Amino acid sequence: MSGTALLFDILGAIALMLWAVRMIRTGITRAMGGRVHELMGKVARGRVQSFAGGLLATLMVQSSTAVALIASALAARGALAPVPGLAVMLGADVGSTLVAQLLAFDVHWLAPLGLLVGVGLFKSAEGGLRRHVGRFFIGIGLLLLALGMLKAASAPLREASSLVGVLRAIGDEPLIALLLAMLLTWVAHSSLAVVLLIMSLVGQGVLDPAAALPLVLGANMGSAIAPVVATTGAAPAGRRIPIGNLAMRAVGAIALLPLLEPTASLVAAIDPTAARQVVNFHTGFNLVLALVFLPLLDPVARLLRKLVADAETDADPSAPRHLDRDALERPGEALANAAREALRMADAAQAMLEQTLIVLTDYDGRILTRIKAEELVLDRLHRSIKLYLTRLSAEGLDADESRRHVEILTFVTNLEHIGDIVDHNLLDIADKRVRNRDTFGAQEKAAIENVHALVLADFKLALGVFMSRDLDLARQLVERKGRIRDAERRANEAHLARMGAGSLHPLHASGPHLDVIRDLKRVHSHIAAIAYPMLEAEGSLARSRLVVKEPAAEDIRE
Repeated sequence: MSGTALLFDILGAIALMLWAVRMIRTGITRAMGGRVHELMGKVARGRVQSFAGGLLATLMVQSSTAVALIASALAARGALAPVPGLAVMLGADVGSTLVAQLLAFDVHWLAPLGLLVGVGLFKSAEGGLRRHVGRFFIGIGLLLLALGMLKAASAPLREASSLVGVLRAIGDEPLIALLLAMLLTWVAHSSLAVVLLIMSLVGQGVLDPAAALPLVLGANMGSAIAPVVATTGAAPAGRRIPIGNLAMRAVGAIALLPLLEPTASLVAAIDPTAARQVVNFHTGFNLVLALVFLPLLDPVARLLRKLVADAETDADPSAPRHLDRDALERPGEALANAAREALRMADAAQAMLEQTLIVLTDYDGRILTRIKAEELVLDRLHRSIKLYLTRLSAEGLDADESRRHVEILTFVTNLEHIGDIVDHNLLDIADKRVRNRDTFGAQEKAAIENVHALVLADFKLALGVFMSRDLDLARQLVERKGRIRDAERRANEAHLARMGAGSLHPLHASGPHLDVIRDLKRVHSHIAAIAYPMLEAEGSLARSRLVVKEPAAEDIRE
């Protein structure tokens, strides 16, 4: 086999392994729902309990990164103190090594069984727990299959003298080996996949077990980088736990680098099997870290409080508060988070609508500035929610979750359009009035206030529709569009009557208040559109307002 074909075989096996690890994680996470959060909330008290909880949580979700993000989210909300949080991570790090221990045994024969069971469960269920369990078993089968492919592809590498020479050269430079493995693990977002790759190379005799140890240290450090990057914009309390976990691993790895030679001899004495030496060192390193740092977590937590200080200023109102990225593995919870954030958007849009009337009828520059600030909040939250929903994989959504996904997207999109109409149209009208030193007459002002009151009342009704998903309320909201059309028609007729009577000021002949009413009507159209996805799903929404006429008798005869 050519070197190029061999390289593609190895890369393909690694890609399949990464996908399998993801399927295992998403299958378990979706099957468990929010129970991992509940478990960590209950056990995260004393450091030993927290250590055990972190270990168990990692076995449940098959990802120390996922556990780190859960711990970070709990800490950011004040539900997890720093010392228990760090103990959770020490347990999670040990838990992540146990799967590698299992896969170090010759269990490749389970691959067909895992695939058969998984596909059977997945295909026989339209959604729910059985489908998620099927996804888990498919992932197990694919992981074992990928591991077999990797072993088969690695065997010919023993004959590739140039590659063996490169790997041995890397092994002679432990620091370089550590950094390379750290980078690879961060890119792959899976220490398990990298450790299994190292184990395969060692098992096939391509890499010496002693040279593999710094690579394993790098894999351990690399898996701690992803949560640090993922929580960059989080609250300080949420960032301390991932940073502390990375710091403890870095201290352990750096301290062990000068001791790799005696460590390799000790690992070989425990088990002479080359492949098992890799996973034994992987587990041993994390166990030693836990034994060393569990008694020292109080000073570590104090140091982290100094390094990552609490913010002195108020939180940015446009920063999302509920979009927990870890919840993306649990669609129901992620959609609830997006809905909560969408309600923050609704608060900003409602504040803009309420204050717009004051700006239009009694111009106030300070209020105009506030409305502009709310519009920025609206835009930024809209972008954050859309990005969050885009990251939510449509593959794992059942029918009801897919409908809710569409409802939330429709809701936030219409809120953003409402903000644009207020900012680019209604506020422009207010600016022109100030420049022209113009004021609305009593009748014009009353017409604006009437339509504005209707729009604001229906906006509040739309919030009820979005939260309750009540079809009767949705129908009521759409039916109320007729009230706005009637109010606009009456305002036009009254304006024409005043023009005919010659009672209009020349500046008001063009009807600037009618422009305001038309823009408020556009706002109302977006409010009513919030109900459309629910009514369309039920089949209650007509394609058009056009009346379909019955064909005339003579047309039928023809």
